[in-house]
Amino acid sequence: MTTLFTILFDGVAYGMLLFVLACGLAVTMGLMNFVNLAHGSFAMAGGYICAVMVNRLGVPFFAGLGLAFLGSALIGMVMERGLYRHLYGRSHLEQVLFTVGLMFMSIAGVDYVMGSTQTFIRLPQALQGQIDVFGIGVGRYRLMIIVICGLLTVGLQLILSKTRFGSRLRAAVDDPRVAGGLGINVPQVFALTFAFGCGLAGLGGALGAEILGLDPHFPLKFLIYVLIVVSVGGTSTVTGPFLAALLLGIGDVAGKYYVPNLGAFVIYAMMIALLLWRPHGLFGRAAAR
Repeated sequence: MTTLFTILFDGVAYGMLLFVLACGLAVTMGLMNFVNLAHGSFAMAGGYICAVMVNRLGVPFFAGLGLAFLGSALIGMVMERGLYRHLYGRSHLEQVLFTVGLMFMSIAGVDYVMGSTQTFIRLPQALQGQIDVFGIGVGRYRLMIIVICGLLTVGLQLILSKTRFGSRLRAAVDDPRVAGGLGINVPQVFALTFAFGCGLAGLGGALGAEILGLDPHFPLKFLIYVLIVVSVGGTSTVTGPFLAALLLGIGDVAGKYYVPNLGAFVIYAMMIALLLWRPHGLFGRAAAR
């Protein structure tokens, strides 16, 4: 029973982390119809921003998380205004080739500046060790990840479904010309959305540095996991990627515990099974009809 609870808890924490890393890509793909395979580079940027601020400059950890979000969002906005916006009308193949090139450029650049050694972020004493929950040891840092990511999930859903900005974003995606005629600044809406998605990726990279490790190849190593979450969950809602991330996180942790020799086989098998069952994702548009 203790082992099962530990696997479930660690799997939920891992799944929450995957969701924060992937939800920005789900937003840009589902709402903006843009395939950004350099999404992991913004997560890496957030991780290194937090590491530099906390480890070298002595900034408090939670302030470092905020700076990771803001720094990645700022980088994303600059990149969107300078590069990405010129590809919104291009084919998905052109978008993929362009963003893959950016990803490899970011890997080479970070390797040159920061080195290839794996980096971890110094945690405050309050987040180290475990606490007892009904006699079962629970990692404090993983519990913090669950709380933060849970609040982010609820907040993101409310922003997209209940706020004026969410309505403007949906209108800008459905028909940019009509939205512009109604007074909506479509380029600004897209820029803010893209920046917010990049900020979430940066926050996920900062949160995940302690668990996943941080090195220049971070975008490449976790790109496949992010794509699995988005493809399995679908891009028409936030709920789909969230549930997909939880399922895949728990499945991956359980697989590594019970059948460690199979490596990542379990998560790929789950992906195949879920996509055979729901080809358009758990909450994909075609599956919902």
